[in-house]
Amino acid sequence: MLPMCPAVASAERGIRVTVYSQHSNRGKVQILATYRGPAGVTSSTVTSVDDAVLAAPIVDALNRISAYATVPVSVWDKRGGKFGSYPAGHLAALTDLSARRDLLEGAHSLWYEQVKTLLSHALTELDDAVAAVPPPVRKAITVELEAEARGLREASAEYSEGVPLPETENRREWESETPFVVVDSWTPGLSPDDREHLDSVEQDITQDQLRKGAADLRLLLDAFSQCVNEEARLLSDGFEITDDPYAFGEDEYFLNVEAPMPNGAHDRDEWNIEISRWVPDDPEDEDASSATGESVLSCVRSAPPTVSEIVELLNCSGGRPEKLAAWAGTAVGDALDGTTFVVTKRYDSQ
Repeated sequence: MLPMCPAVASAERGIRVTVYSQHSNRGKVQILATYRGPAGVTSSTVTSVDDAVLAAPIVDALNRISAYATVPVSVWDKRGGKFGSYPAGHLAALTDLSARRDLLEGAHSLWYEQVKTLLSHALTELDDAVAAVPPPVRKAITVELEAEARGLREASAEYSEGVPLPETENRREWESETPFVVVDSWTPGLSPDDREHLDSVEQDITQDQLRKGAADLRLLLDAFSQCVNEEARLLSDGFEITDDPYAFGEDEYFLNVEAPMPNGAHDRDEWNIEISRWVPDDPEDEDASSATGESVLSCVRSAPPTVSEIVELLNCSGGRPEKLAAWAGTAVGDALDGTTFVVTKRYDSQ
């Protein structure tokens, strides 16, 4: 039985996207592509691998690639009160290795640049997943990506330019009312709310600010994808990564990696590593059911850190309250132990 997959929360223009799954059959594990075609819902075999351990990461990566490739050409760009289309240039990366570098360049909009970066990550994960399978399997997956890219281009051209769709039995149709799509915790950034939040950040900013903001957002996305800190959370519309053990109470600490805000919100115009602590709103509340964050120290930089520096910081903190508490005692002029980030300001008398 095929998995039930949630649809994107908006029916803007419609989303035609392929859903991938795996199915055991005669000692092999089939990787299946399910989509709407002229005859209705259709399922076809992409390829087969030896076991579910090999199939699972391939299926996961294909679902992310399909979602990140499809959504930008399926929703409206409503910035500035207009209804426009997002570019389709990212589709080239599905079939052309040399085009992948374009996913990490550009400044169309914060949301579109974020989706391109996440598509780049998914393509890299697919590369890693297929490294262990035989060449015929890799070839079959390449053919599948070509079919996906071709279907998206044809649907986009038919919608925007009136180019007739080819009359083929295996055509993948672009449905608007009940689309197939895997959008969950593994495919962040695709909901209408995600898009609207980033759109609001870029209101009234210059093209240079947009370009710099897109580069900073890519840096945060890359660092977050590479760290192994399970407590880390990326808040892309806030341009920050937070490591918070969620232990409200006196002297419980959390860490924020903060990029400059493109629109200057919160007076953030430089990179900052900040350690704060939770201060209970009611000191007599033993459960500390509510608390307010209070800054302890900052490590401000005028130039962006490297991806590896942020990854090292997040891996070192690791969501461990004792590590954050130790860092909270660092003096001005000293680096947080095990990192390159130097404390530039304390907010207490130390």
